[in-house]
Amino acid sequence: MPVAAQCALFFHSGNEDMPTETTPITPIRRLTSPFVRFARIEAAGAIVLLTGTVLALVWANSPWHDAYHHLLETEFSVGFGKWVVTENRHHWINDGLMSLFFFLVGLEIKRELLVGELSSFRRAILPLIAALGGMIFPAFVYMAASRGTGVERGWAVPISTDVAFALGLLAVLGSRIPLSLKVFVTALAIVDDIFSVLIIAIFYTQQINYRSLLIGLGCIVLSALANVLGIRRTFVYAVLGVCAWVDVLNSGVHATVAGILLAFTIPARTLLNKSEFLQEGRSLLSDLEGSATHSFEEHSIIYTLEERIGLLQSPAHRIEHQLQPFISFLVIPLFAFANAGVNFMGNAGAALKHPVTLGVMLGLVVGKPVGIFLFTYLAVKIGVASPLPNATWMHVGGAGCLCGIGFTMSLFVATLAFGEGQHLEVSKIAILIASLLSGILATVLLTRKAAAAREDEAGAAPSLAG
Repeated sequence: MPVAAQCALFFHSGNEDMPTETTPITPIRRLTSPFVRFARIEAAGAIVLLTGTVLALVWANSPWHDAYHHLLETEFSVGFGKWVVTENRHHWINDGLMSLFFFLVGLEIKRELLVGELSSFRRAILPLIAALGGMIFPAFVYMAASRGTGVERGWAVPISTDVAFALGLLAVLGSRIPLSLKVFVTALAIVDDIFSVLIIAIFYTQQINYRSLLIGLGCIVLSALANVLGIRRTFVYAVLGVCAWVDVLNSGVHATVAGILLAFTIPARTLLNKSEFLQEGRSLLSDLEGSATHSFEEHSIIYTLEERIGLLQSPAHRIEHQLQPFISFLVIPLFAFANAGVNFMGNAGAALKHPVTLGVMLGLVVGKPVGIFLFTYLAVKIGVASPLPNATWMHVGGAGCLCGIGFTMSLFVATLAFGEGQHLEVSKIAILIASLLSGILATVLLTRKAAAAREDEAGAAPSLAG
């Protein structure tokens, strides 16, 4: 639909007499429409992620498993002259593409801090406390299970939540889940991401090249300065971002940290407020209605409308909107494909007895939900935070199990904690099994609550305040 038509619908919504025109269905639209419809499904990202995971597991356990590992270990270089980075495909995905994922996470965190669920102390306190419990308990359980075995370095593996799978499962459950619980899980997962990035930066950085680190931080400072000066060109931030990423990567600090820091330097302010836009837009639409079709005046008005819409959007919002499909449908599934390909043949029995497996599985399946539930319960009971509207304690328990789906983030931390070798392989097996169990437990708890509510429509279920 043309920009002017979109604006007309926005400004004159509810006017049934306003004429509308249908967009012609071109061959390319007919070809891509099934994919567009699929992408609009709330759980679509989780479905693609699951597909990448299953493909990796099937290939890694097939007679052609060597080809799977050869594909990932093949090296290639990017750059020119002296500025060349050479990595294998596995590292390009983990260090390169995942930096874009964390950049998007940073944009989401910034948005939530400015206008979302973390924008005020009262709104942020409950997910913050819950996430703290969801970090402390799994780490404690892992350390208790692995004490004295030499694998304590993996304590952070079970503390993370896979946002795509968790929100995808909530989307599948649909209207049976209270809106307040969906908002709570989303905010909790975002706080979880903040904790995870801090842990990566502090505990999983070894030798540091301070010269490269200072150059990388200097690029981030320049990006922040560009924001202060009012520069809104995406290209400027992209160039500074690439430079920061390369130098932080060379410094020994994980490059994903650069992604998070850079996100906070992207301008989030709009140059035109809503009321000004509405006033100017109505005037422009009135002029458009009186202009001749395909005239210079018509094109000039449409161009002005597009320009004003651009001013109504911040660069941060625009970049987040453009990156989201790329991250959801390419980066995260690729990461799962590159990291979930563990060979179960002959390894499953030994892996189940390994202290890493015990620590990760107990941390995700038991520690995560217990920590979230207990900290949420205490926060509400002592009056530090308000209860979730229309949610029960069984809902909170289900949300805790949902956050036990560590998958993507747990796999990522495991690669940092264990590098290559047996410990990484058994941790992958544990993460996969624990995430599956957590998903099943969450589904059982949340659907049982929904079924109980349907059976007792006359009386409301006990709320968190009770």
